[in-house]
Amino acid sequence: MPTRTPRHFAHWPPGLPRHLTLPQTSLWYNVEVSATRYPDKPYIVYYDSPLSYAQFRVECERVAGWLQQDCGVKSGDRVLLYMQNSPQWVIAYYAILRANAVVVPVNPMNKAEELRHYVSDSGASTALVAQDLYAHLEPLLGGASGLRHLGVAAYSDYLHQRTDLPLPAFVSEPRAALAGEGVILWRDILALQRQPGPHTAGPDDLCVMPYTSGTTGQPKGCMHTHRSVMSTLVGGVQWFSRTQDAVYLSVLPFFHVTGMAGSMNGPLFAGATIVILSRWDRDVAAQCIQRHGIGIWQAISTMVVDFLSNPRLGEYDLSSLQGVRGGGAAMPEAIAKKLKDLTGLDYVEGYGMSETLAATHINPPQRPKPQCLGIPVFDVDARVLDPQTLQELPQGETGEIVVHAPQVMQGYWKQPQATADSFITLEGKRFLRTGDLAYVDHDGYFFMVDRLKRMINASGYKVWPAEVEALMYKHPAIHEACVIGVRDAKRGETVKALVVLKEEARGQVSADDIIRWSHEHMAAYKSPRIVEFVHALPKSGTGKILWRELQERELERS
Repeated sequence: MPTRTPRHFAHWPPGLPRHLTLPQTSLWYNVEVSATRYPDKPYIVYYDSPLSYAQFRVECERVAGWLQQDCGVKSGDRVLLYMQNSPQWVIAYYAILRANAVVVPVNPMNKAEELRHYVSDSGASTALVAQDLYAHLEPLLGGASGLRHLGVAAYSDYLHQRTDLPLPAFVSEPRAALAGEGVILWRDILALQRQPGPHTAGPDDLCVMPYTSGTTGQPKGCMHTHRSVMSTLVGGVQWFSRTQDAVYLSVLPFFHVTGMAGSMNGPLFAGATIVILSRWDRDVAAQCIQRHGIGIWQAISTMVVDFLSNPRLGEYDLSSLQGVRGGGAAMPEAIAKKLKDLTGLDYVEGYGMSETLAATHINPPQRPKPQCLGIPVFDVDARVLDPQTLQELPQGETGEIVVHAPQVMQGYWKQPQATADSFITLEGKRFLRTGDLAYVDHDGYFFMVDRLKRMINASGYKVWPAEVEALMYKHPAIHEACVIGVRDAKRGETVKALVVLKEEARGQVSADDIIRWSHEHMAAYKSPRIVEFVHALPKSGTGKILWRELQERELERS
């Protein structure tokens, strides 16, 4: 077996220890600490309306009291959280934890039939839902699913101050007079002024259970304890040296672990301020950066692409920005350069998954590498193995990432076989198989090659779509691209690119132009032989391009 040397320690962020001592408390204690330290300071700013730490704590406790006294929520019970990013999302999350229960965050893009699985699988009898999504969840109330209580929030309830920011219609919509057995409005929950019982949850109790969006079978719940969630939120604050005076632009979805850990939980731990948008809007984001002196923006590549393509961007003062970070998909080199030229900032990428409640790898802020997952963070043992033999591979060879770390989940909810299949034991330690293919360079940085099964075999040559996509983003006319494999009589498979052109290039650039350019800029075997122009690419609730969906559509057509 190759000798493991911690090459990445040479590039560790200056002044930081390699071990992170975690608090022996629940996440709720972070609310108590920050609300006691900074009672009058805004924790949340929502379209220019602030919510102080002290008021945040009060409202969390009132919702927790309702959960316990009116809904019968007990320690360890699961509670669904189904909203867009909003003050109520954050309050609900911490209210559920205050009630010693477990948060089940749900993608707001899900509809009734998808929700049925989350309710029945988690066993949740209570859900907190926004009124714009109520119609999808209401049919499950009182039925065989077991759902008995719905707390319904109107986003407009938290627009306390006038704003000139353009508001999405579902945000400005007045509170609806919804009623029914088991239904109560958020305003009325707060008016009850219920007080919760003692907070008894500790670091080893279940805290949050995000569901994976697997390609086959039903989504599975990832069981995370307060300790595993604490690991990524504290680690992110320490890694980037954030303080209580930081101001974050919180536009990544909170239901997803990246936004949850880095744009909500971490700032609360630090006592910082988060500026929340319920829907991504590049102009509103730029206005908020200017207006609120935002220093930290956690984003995904598609968001940054859109932000930088705004023809009005030069009208805004972005000088307060101190850091832009993210993950989920590699940032194209051309886009990273444009960001650097505009702001002087590197896009600092990281890597994680629902099973690890966000990052296990992050680039060192002082020495990031482009299109790179980063290096293993505090107390993470990450290795690259041959997926078949499970033998560790030497530097530079591509294999599956496996991780042993404090942020790794306990397992999948009620799925013992899936849990067993996802873990292996090496040298007496339990490692999670990520299903992601990567290699480690001479500095100890990890580079994604692709998902384990996302590979195109063209005449025996292995083509990794993510690499081709990164190259295609360098074409000046390409806004977005997704590469998939299509059947080919001669090559077995060949490479197809679905391309969204920049608006000014539409009608000016042909598919043949893109194909010729690709042949000139990459090896012939990986260059797209087919290019199809589309108006948009399907994306998940977190903004990731749904390449599997496009691949499956192609297979159905062929």
